Amino acid sequence: MPDLPLTKRRLAVPKNAALAPVPLRGALVDAELAARHQAFLAAATSDNTRRTYRSAIRHFQAWGGTLPADESTVIRYLMAYADSLNARTLALRLTALSQWHVYQGFADPASTPTVRKTLAGIARLHGKPKKKARALPLEDLELIVARLAALGTNKALRDSALLQLGFFGAFRRSELVGLRLEDIRWEPQGLVITLPRSKTDQLGEGIVKAIPFGDGICCPATALRAWLGVAGIAAGPLLRTVNQWGHVGGKGLHASSINTILEGCARLAGLDYVPELSSHSLRRGMATSAHRAGADFQAIKRQGGWRHDGTVHGYIEEAGRFEENAAGSLLKGKKKAAG
Repeated sequence: MPDLPLTKRRLAVPKNAALAPVPLRGALVDAELAARHQAFLAAATSDNTRRTYRSAIRHFQAWGGTLPADESTVIRYLMAYADSLNARTLALRLTALSQWHVYQGFADPASTPTVRKTLAGIARLHGKPKKKARALPLEDLELIVARLAALGTNKALRDSALLQLGFFGAFRRSELVGLRLEDIRWEPQGLVITLPRSKTDQLGEGIVKAIPFGDGICCPATALRAWLGVAGIAAGPLLRTVNQWGHVGGKGLHASSINTILEGCARLAGLDYVPELSSHSLRRGMATSAHRAGADFQAIKRQGGWRHDGTVHGYIEEAGRFEENAAGSLLKGKKKAAG
């Protein structure tokens, strides 16, 4: 709770309050038109973002914050959590507060120079490096796929298809669990997958990814065919639940289950860095492995659907830490001279 008394009236926050828009006023008073306008405004923000913002607003209120807020209250909120929350989380909370005030028609207390400078100071004094998921290299994915093939169960077939699609398609976990049979098209060269919507395609224009047939241990198209052959899926979610008896359910997987599946498969293959893995390890692994194999920068960026070159450059630098290393060139030179 804040040290100073909060005298403002606490406003009840409706379900979509994180980005609840201001109602239409003036000439546009027709109820149907107003409802359509509200629907369009709501659709401008993704469901994930809306949920995140609602959670941030609830956190602020649980601390004792009132809505609308003022600058001093926001600063006290930041100071209350400066030691326990990292600066990136606090920045997200500020964004949620800012959006709430803007969309409700109030002055924004979360974007003032003083608030932003306070956050910058917290980041400077308490900032920690962002924990990143470790990339899953292709050779380790091959170990996993070989181990799953030896099991031959329905769950193993699903997991193999899931991990290979996630890796070679460089899908985000939400995209992966959202795949439907209707999104898949078979071509002589491999798979063509159309994502109706993605994090980088909020307008729903569709993102198309091609995954060629493979001639090695890994082949996502072959793995998917094997899974579909036992799952009996005629339509709907592509990757589904499988119970302990091997029965394939009708519901698609939840995004949070991808981490659990990957960790279990990595342990099965005897990998020694399981705690460092997450669903993002598949995307990172594709980018780093593709770079090592000589893939073009734009091809890597396109397959992963990354908007920013900097993100891909980061993966490429990670992949070449030892191969493209100035110290390595000196050390190898010394070794040759000594020989």
